[in-house]
Amino acid sequence: MDIFLTIIGLLFMIIGLIGSFLPILPGPPLSWIGLLLLHLTDAIPNNLTFLGITLIIALLAFTLDYIIPALGAKKFGGTRAGMIGTTIGLIIGILSPIPGGIIIGPFLGALLGELSNKADSKTALKAAFGSFLGFITGTFIKFIVAIIYLGLFINIFWEYRNSIF
Repeated sequence: MDIFLTIIGLLFMIIGLIGSFLPILPGPPLSWIGLLLLHLTDAIPNNLTFLGITLIIALLAFTLDYIIPALGAKKFGGTRAGMIGTTIGLIIGILSPIPGGIIIGPFLGALLGELSNKADSKTALKAAFGSFLGFITGTFIKFIVAIIYLGLFINIFWEYRNSIF
């Protein structure tokens, strides 16, 4: 059962990393579930303080991912249409074979979203930049948390590897 929980936990860690880029997946909370599953094995002693602190950080990163893009868009004059465009642009950018689509897509999506909201091109460009900057900042925070959690997962697994197998 320990091996099964460890493998499922590792899958959650990988999905959490992917989720730090995809807006439809809550990256840090999924990574935290991976840590939780690892701690549910018989080989690893439960550390409720560790799990509590990492849960709070995961939920904070998840929450900030919604607040930061809105603040970025608001600061630069963006609208809801720009934020929706950013998300659609990200999905298209990820699916597109164009190199750098994951960066170009959100920006173009924000720009088109702002232009569709009847903004003039200068205002739309400024708002698109704000939406894009907020999106990149939120994504970066989620990615860093997911990477740190993966590092913690590997470190804990390595420490108790003989007990798991």
